Order: sequence, then structure tokens, then C-alpha cells
Amino acid sequence: MKNIILSFLRLLVAAILFWSFAFCLFILIRYFAIGSEEGIEVTDYSITQILPFGILLGVLIGTLYAVIEFLFDKLLSKNLSLALVLLQKTIIYLIGMVLSLTYVYKKVEVSSLELSLDNSKGWWMEDKVFWLTIGYFLICSIIFSFIKIANERFGKGVLFNQLIGKYKKPREERRIFMFLDLQGSTTIAEQLGHYKYSELIQECFYDLNRVIGDYKAEIYQYVGDEAVISWKFDKGIERNNCVELFYKFQNRLEKKTKYYQKHFGVQPKFKAGLHGGKLIVTEVGTVKKEIAYHGDVINTSARIQGECNTYNKSLLISERLLDKLKLHKYKLESIGNISLKGKEQEVKLFSINKK
Repeated sequence: MKNIILSFLRLLVAAILFWSFAFCLFILIRYFAIGSEEGIEVTDYSITQILPFGILLGVLIGTLYAVIEFLFDKLLSKNLSLALVLLQKTIIYLIGMVLSLTYVYKKVEVSSLELSLDNSKGWWMEDKVFWLTIGYFLICSIIFSFIKIANERFGKGVLFNQLIGKYKKPREERRIFMFLDLQGSTTIAEQLGHYKYSELIQECFYDLNRVIGDYKAEIYQYVGDEAVISWKFDKGIERNNCVELFYKFQNRLEKKTKYYQKHFGVQPKFKAGLHGGKLIVTEVGTVKKEIAYHGDVINTSARIQGECNTYNKSLLISERLLDKLKLHKYKLESIGNISLKGKEQEVKLFSINKK
């Protein structure tokens, strides 16, 4: 619950700041031409007198926007088509804009500003400025949604780095990788059939996405029934995020045992391998561009996850990464020096278990 509240508060702050800036900019643009607007009488007043109303409108719309986006994202969008989601949001935002602008107009009316603004019943149907504001809102909404989706898809800051060409040339970074794979996937696929199995994977990864943002992680890619998760090194180490995410995900699956048993007849469990270090990050592709990671860290993480079945363990980690963590509430068990496929040097592995 705490993580959900924090997630909403982050969205709320971002939305209020964005819409306050957007509406203040709108007012600033309109300010220089407002005297020529038909039906609006203007006396001498300062731009600083009307900008607070842009902030007020930004707070109202930003709060509405954050609540609606959060509710649809967390509760409703999973089971609704995109077209229906867009239609419902459009109706809600239109009503919200009417109510918010009516409220702001009344505030302007009782202020010291001598602006003649119509706020009578049904005023918005014939008001050209209102429909201009709606058009502006839609443009800004698309921009906000684009930034939000880009951050969710690539990770925070990646879009900006692509815009400035940060990864046009290969760069070295320190990152942590987790290869997360469904246990007994072959048997489950045979039992369920490919369609039902696909629904199971979809549901599992939906649950994974519900918790991943709370631990500052990024989804690098999905490969069949496997998810590759990445952290910037310091963020993965912080509060043991790279380990806590795995058990938070497992806890979420366990809490939905009745659901999975009812719909699929199985209880999904995942295994994972963790490793970290230096690797190369670069932008690849022309028809379809993406950020790619190259280096031993990727291969080693995948190989470590592959050893989970061999030793019947759910979570394995390299000693090099384990030394950076403080896992006092977990039980650690040394697996020993293991010769991983494709590596000349052995890697010392440990299993991580709840006490």
C-alpha cells in the first residue's frame, strides 16, 4: 500500500507541475492578444495578476489527470479496449475542464481583474476560448502521455538521452541484470495449450509490472516466458532493490493463488539469476531503434539463471554482486565455484532464501 501511495504521489506532483506550467504558458500567450478578443473587455492589469489563475487551473486539472490516469492504469485499462479507455477518459476530461474553468472564471469574476468572462449555465458550448483551451489540453495531454509512456517503456531519462544522442556511440556503464524465468514452463505449456499458456504469461508479467516501478527497475526485454530486468548499479544496490523485487513479485503471485488456480489450474513460480558489473550500452537499429546492452554481464546473468534448475534454487546470485548487498534478513547458501557455459573462469554462486 505504501508503494502504491508513493507511486500516485509522484504522478500527482508531476501532473500538477506539468499542467500548471502548460496553463501558465497558455495564459501568457493569450495575454498578448487578449485585448483583441471579441466579447472581452480589458483594463490595465499585470501578467502577474492572472498567472496565479493558470496555476489554480493547473492544480485542478493536474489532480484530475493524475487520479484518472492512475485509476485507469492500475484498475481498469487491463480489461478494457484502448478505444473504450480513450472514450471514457475524453468524456471525463471534458466534464472536468467545464467544471474547472467555470470555477476559475468565478474566481476571476470576484477578483480585482476587470475581465468580462461568461460563466452562465451552458457557457462552454458557444465559447470559442473554451474550445481553444480543449484543443490546447489535448495537445499537452498527448505530450504528457508520450513522456509517461517513454519513461515506462525505456526507463526514466532514456528518452532524453536518445534525444541528445547519448548512446549514438557505445558507452560503458555499470548495471545489474536479472534474468527471470517461469519454472517448469515446458510442462505448464503442454498442460495448458499455447493459447491458455500465453494468457498465463501475460497475467504474470502484468503482475510483475505492478511492482517493478517500486524498486527502481527497468524491463530490458521479454523473451517468451522470460523477462530481463535491469537496474543502474547504485539503484539496484540501494535497499537491496534487485533482491527485494524478486520476493515482492513472488509474494504477489502467492496472494493471487486462488485466481491462478481458478483460471489456469497452476500456481506460477519463477526462478532468477542476478549479476552486475560494467558493460557497453549503445543505440542499435534504423527501422526499429532500441537501446542494447553488450558484454559479459548479460551472458553471465543468463547462465546463472540457467543453474537454478541444476541446484533446485529459486534465486542465484554471483559473489561479486552479493558482496555489494546487505542481506541480513535472508538466508545465504554457498553453491560453490561453478563453471558456466561459455566462460573460462569459474563463478562463485550463492542462493538467496527467506529465513
